[in-house]
Amino acid sequence: MASLMKARTIVAGNWKMHTDLDEARKLMEALAGWSKAGRSDVQMIVAPPYPFLATAVDRASASAGTGRNSSIIIAAQNCHEEEQGAFTGEVSVRMLKSLGVDACIVGHSERRQYYGETDTIVGRKVALLLKHGLQPIYCCGERREEREDGRYRDVVSAQLHEALGALTPGEVAKVIVAYEPVWAIGTGLTATPEQAQEVHGFIRGELRLLAGEAASAIPILYGGSCKPENAAGIFAGSDINGGLIGGAALVADSFIELMRIAQQVKSSS
Repeated sequence: MASLMKARTIVAGNWKMHTDLDEARKLMEALAGWSKAGRSDVQMIVAPPYPFLATAVDRASASAGTGRNSSIIIAAQNCHEEEQGAFTGEVSVRMLKSLGVDACIVGHSERRQYYGETDTIVGRKVALLLKHGLQPIYCCGERREEREDGRYRDVVSAQLHEALGALTPGEVAKVIVAYEPVWAIGTGLTATPEQAQEVHGFIRGELRLLAGEAASAIPILYGGSCKPENAAGIFAGSDINGGLIGGAALVADSFIELMRIAQQVKSSS
């Protein structure tokens, strides 16, 4: 039964606009080598910059061994909301799929802040990714003033319903959600495990309104300055199914340590 299903644990690394080609190769080789040994049943997702996606796909394919989780899912950091067209400099879902990319981050707080992306736009991206069989990783979360004003639940609810509300319950069930407390990213502030779990539990409830009992199996990742020093407490939250990692994803040892911590928490739950 859907109500008995449990969301899988995922650690996703968003490299943002970092690395050159040589650095990307070395980082992927380190992650692929660790993954190939099959040391974890936590799912690893890696989101390099656009120019290095083909390289990452090749390295991930080489890591496909026989362990519990010996494959790496490669994700893009964004996509365009149209199938194709005269959009100079943009990248379509079909282009990503043709490279062997299997997932895509959409709605990241930086895309919202710097490029004015709305939930309507992001919702179109989610629908297009699902249409082409790619895994959407949908980001939502409140800014500092929205947290301090006590409006964070209203903000997150609106983001979820505006972006995902036009999907069928079955389609919503295929989305990975990442909660980003924007006020805790690069500000020196940190969300406590209790704060993180509170919002994740709220998101789970909102997803039940959109997907029914299948919401129990939707992974909800924490994306607010998660690193090895604070990951164990955060990952222990009952509705927290791993993390969307920024800075720590650029250092192989740190990212692998986050995979280990996620595995330990998963094994003890």
